[in-house]
Amino acid sequence: MGEAEGSRLRDWVRRHRASADALIYLLIALAAGALGLTVSGAIVPSAFAAASPWWTLIPALAAVVVVLARDRWPIPALIAAVVIMAVDVFVFGGLVPLIVAVDVLYVATRETERRRRILVGMIAVVAVMAVAAGWITADARASFLVALQLGALGGLGYWYGTAVAQSRELVALHRQQAEDARREGERDRDAAVQGERDAMARELHDVVAGHVAAMAIRSEAALSMPPEPDADRAALRAVRDSSREAHDTLRTMIAVLRDGGAQIAAPAGVASIDELAEAARRAGLEVSLENELDTALSTPADQAVARIVQESLANCVRHAPGAEVRIRLVKESGEVTVRVDSRGASAPPARLAGNGWGLELLRERARALGGTLDAGPRADDGWRVEARIPAVVQG
Repeated sequence: MGEAEGSRLRDWVRRHRASADALIYLLIALAAGALGLTVSGAIVPSAFAAASPWWTLIPALAAVVVVLARDRWPIPALIAAVVIMAVDVFVFGGLVPLIVAVDVLYVATRETERRRRILVGMIAVVAVMAVAAGWITADARASFLVALQLGALGGLGYWYGTAVAQSRELVALHRQQAEDARREGERDRDAAVQGERDAMARELHDVVAGHVAAMAIRSEAALSMPPEPDADRAALRAVRDSSREAHDTLRTMIAVLRDGGAQIAAPAGVASIDELAEAARRAGLEVSLENELDTALSTPADQAVARIVQESLANCVRHAPGAEVRIRLVKESGEVTVRVDSRGASAPPARLAGNGWGLELLRERARALGGTLDAGPRADDGWRVEARIPAVVQG
């Protein structure tokens, strides 16, 4: 119960800090008047200072009003507090206006960016009041005393306000840096996730989608023809082979997604092109292969060549069933040329929707390796995919 009440009191003081400070300064002024306390007596002898210490309430009340406006208008409040303090020091010799002036100096230094101007103004005020005190009293000691007291109190308020303002700036800077680091981390995480998604999309398209499309095409072709045991069994064997390869690839990818404990199998490269051609023949294409690559390629180029041939054959199976396909692989002047020509489809295209990702992924792969890839129709009612890739690629 006591802790809850204390928390409510602190919250109230935090929300009404200016009012609370004004009330405290008013109580100090009343206590000083009752006890007859002053700073050191008025510099200018007057009836006010000699009559009663209660006269010090006049500048004290004015200073209390300034406290109420210090947070909203710090610079005007500082000017008003300095004027009231000067009048009090020279005429009344009270205590509260001097304290309020130091307080408002601290707030103005903390809340504004004109700290250099405030410092120059403070030095000027102290100098003027010190000279005035020495001139009025004809005593250099008065000048020294005023300069020492006001300089020390004003310097303390200015230093403390500057320290708090700089600490706030540092906190804001560190907070901004932390926010920037958080955003950068989110961008890196999003980029990493997108990279993983792109890698999985490429793998699904390059391997799984091709096998699934082959199964659909072979089964559709078998269903569209009159029953024939030999042809039907050949179609079933092709579907079985494609489904096994797709199943194995999917299992590997699922293992990677679950715990990262496996690696997605890399394509076999040029060495697998004979198998790709044979699979395309089983799918109904008439494939001829001219492989003139007599030296080993770098791994990125080797895999890219195989992917280009694989995607080209998959597109032939999908869009030109029964077509004549010619694959030619040549290495000249440190560059590998991959050319896949197709023409003369013997059956209608399979009813499988495409999205154009296959050729676009191949173009991206070729560009990433410093090569090019072009695909399009030919004058003899055929289709050509031609890529040129550096034989040696670092990666």
